[in-house]
Amino acid sequence: MAEHNYKFNVSMTCGGCSGAVERVLKKLDGVKSYDVSLDTQTATVKTEENVDYSTVLEKIKKTGKKVNSAEADGVVQSV
Repeated sequence: MAEHNYKFNVSMTCGGCSGAVERVLKKLDGVKSYDVSLDTQTATVKTEENVDYSTVLEKIKKTGKKVNSAEADGVVQSV
């Protein structure tokens, strides 16, 4: 598999919240693309093979937002 697909359910209440999540994902090496949706409270991230789930999870948590649930390549993960 040449890439990973991660999906996070993140508590975001405003554009500033989703913007904070977008900023950390934009700076993370190995992220190919991402979609942060305030409406659906999700962050979908496509990364290169060498970027592991815990790295992305920690970056999102550093924004101070609560991660409620997550999937890595379709498999539910602990948060």
